[in-house]
Amino acid sequence: MPHHSPAVNTGLLPPADRAMVKPIVLGFSQLGSESTWREANTASIREAAGEAGITLILKNAEQDQQQQFDAIRGFIRSDVDVIAIAPVVQTGWEPILLEIRQAGIPVIIVDRSVNVENSSLYVTFIGSDFYEEGVKAAKYVIDKMRHHSEAIHIAELQGTVGSTPSIDRGRGFRKMLGDKQNLRITMTAPADFTQSGGREVMKTFLQQPKEKWPRVLFAHNDDMAIGAVEAMKEAGIVPGSDIIIVSVDGTRRAFEQMAAGSINAVVECNPMLGPLLMQAVKEIMAGRTLPKRMVTPEDIYTQELAGREIENRKY
Repeated sequence: MPHHSPAVNTGLLPPADRAMVKPIVLGFSQLGSESTWREANTASIREAAGEAGITLILKNAEQDQQQQFDAIRGFIRSDVDVIAIAPVVQTGWEPILLEIRQAGIPVIIVDRSVNVENSSLYVTFIGSDFYEEGVKAAKYVIDKMRHHSEAIHIAELQGTVGSTPSIDRGRGFRKMLGDKQNLRITMTAPADFTQSGGREVMKTFLQQPKEKWPRVLFAHNDDMAIGAVEAMKEAGIVPGSDIIIVSVDGTRRAFEQMAAGSINAVVECNPMLGPLLMQAVKEIMAGRTLPKRMVTPEDIYTQELAGREIENRKY
């Protein structure tokens, strides 16, 4: 059992006693700063911690799982109240989670999931339904291509190898395409969720003979899609017209590309997880039970909506 005593509900204390209540300390291992999405995610968590009066110790692992382990051991030594982890990859988490358990500190998994046999090693997982995002992207492609009977080649830009969003978006997309004979993924490669990666991998896709070029691109995030748009323009291809592009995240930059006609549709993946995370931290400290899975609400946007929606994008 956690050795931390539940926090007192400060709202019920007379003003003089409020200073006696020690603020909750949250150690958060962020996986990196590889994309606009990730930067917005970090900003949301910092802001929400400030608003909730929670002391945040944030460590950026720069896409390195070993750095995450080091940060987490630092949190254990500092005896934080709660540890939150946005894991770089799904696997390899059991030993470190057992270390946290032995220290009696509750754990929240954020954004990406972990593969562990014993799910009691963490309290809750807060994040998007990546599988459903892949399904939404495929539905858009099926609908967009429904009048085409010829074979449609689809290229796929995957994210970081072994990461939850990349695995699940790919699974959802393929499941939804099913046995539609004319829609086939003919090129797929990881581009690490970065704009430069998307550009380089798309360049290699376009080194194939023209008859093998894709008619559709499914990018696992906006940064890679934006990089791919650059590569297409360099090759004299009109993105959004010659090649239909659907991507995931919903960043302002992707909405600008949609408004310009270069990207056709974007499946939203909401990075603003801060308020939900701080609420979960407070519930845990108050001794309340949380659901094992907390999903953020999300939508899909097409070119028609992009102009109207740009101003609503916070990231």
